[in-house]
This record gives sequence, C-alpha cells and structure tokens, in this order.
Amino acid sequence: QVQLVESGGGLVQAGGSLGVSCAASGRRFSSYAMGWFRQAPGTEREFVAAISGSGGTTFYADSVKGRFTISRDSAKNTVYLQMNSLKPEDTAVYYCAADRDAFGASVRRNNYDVWGQGTQVTVSS
Repeated sequence: QVQLVESGGGLVQAGGSLGVSCAASGRRFSSYAMGWFRQAPGTEREFVAAISGSGGTTFYADSVKGRFTISRDSAKNTVYLQMNSLKPEDTAVYYCAADRDAFGASVRRNNYDVWGQGTQVTVSS
C-alpha cells in the first residue's frame, strides 16, 4: 500500500494563501481516492476535501468551499491542497489520507486506509 508524506505547512496571516502537498509512494497512486482532513487542538479530525482516483470528482467541506482547491498529479504521485482566503479557524494539523476505492472521495474518516503524519498550518489574525 502507499505511504504518504505531507509538506508545505507553515504560518500565514489571515487572508493569505498557503499550499500543502502530499507525496505518495508506490506505483498505484491513481487507484486511490485521496482526502485531506484537519484537526485542531481539542477537536475531532474533520473532513476538508477529497478527490477521486481519476481526479474527475472532488468534494469539499462547506467551511472551505470556494476557498480551498484539491488537485492531484498522477505523474508526480502527489495530491495538493491550495488554501486561499485563510482564516484563523483554519488553523490545524492537516492530514492527507488514501482510500483504496478509487471512486471513494469520501467525507468519512473510516473510509481511508492510509494516513500521513500531518503538517501544521497556522493562520494568525
């Protein structure tokens, strides 16, 4: 199965932009749907965005719709999350996850089989 490594987190001011990436090992990247989740201190891990194996289907949490964009590059085995118009409430550890069902793109944490280690995103007010 794939292994996932996130990168690109950091500190940004409110209203700014930041991109995070998730590099996957393995040769069957396109057979996995991918998702981004986030977890702030004292809260449960919540769904942010998901993309199907082909990249043709995407889903977003209402809280990020219109501000965040998920994409993937199968040639680079990488999934991206571009975050614009960031708010302090977007501060969290961001995790990418892989679902063996390429058509998945699920909002449910339990549907995902593999998780990365997370990357911190901090938005200052």
